[in-house]
Amino acid sequence: MLTWIFKPFTELTLTELYSIMQLRQEVFIVEQNCPYLDADGKDLKSYHLMGYAGDELVAYSRIVKPGVSYEEVSIGRVVSSTKHRGLAYGRQLMAESIKQIEKLYGPVPIRIGAQQYLQKFYESFGFVREGEAYWEDGIPHIIMVREAV
Repeated sequence: MLTWIFKPFTELTLTELYSIMQLRQEVFIVEQNCPYLDADGKDLKSYHLMGYAGDELVAYSRIVKPGVSYEEVSIGRVVSSTKHRGLAYGRQLMAESIKQIEKLYGPVPIRIGAQQYLQKFYESFGFVREGEAYWEDGIPHIIMVREAV
């Protein structure tokens, strides 16, 4: 069972911020061999969901406020540690992300830009694909929307 911490950027500790950046770089830049500017300015305008196993950050997402990435609220930078795969942390992370959005905003639509190979994973949470695939940072992505429930 993971311990969840959810807070806006201004309340992150330096240690939490370091752990977030380390996990995102471990997966998105090193594992996926995708050099891109991770510090895109959206972190400052987002909430951050951190899942800890003991004192180690093993799952993370950022909840991007409406009007920043899309008109709707968005979930981004969804990531789980390579050392902890196969433990359903990604499923727990998405369920907790949706739960936190509903606490903040009520039942609202959620729009994401998902890596295309994860389409079925996101569909299992009620997301529906919109439109054609597009390339972002050398990886095929798709837009998906989960309507307000």
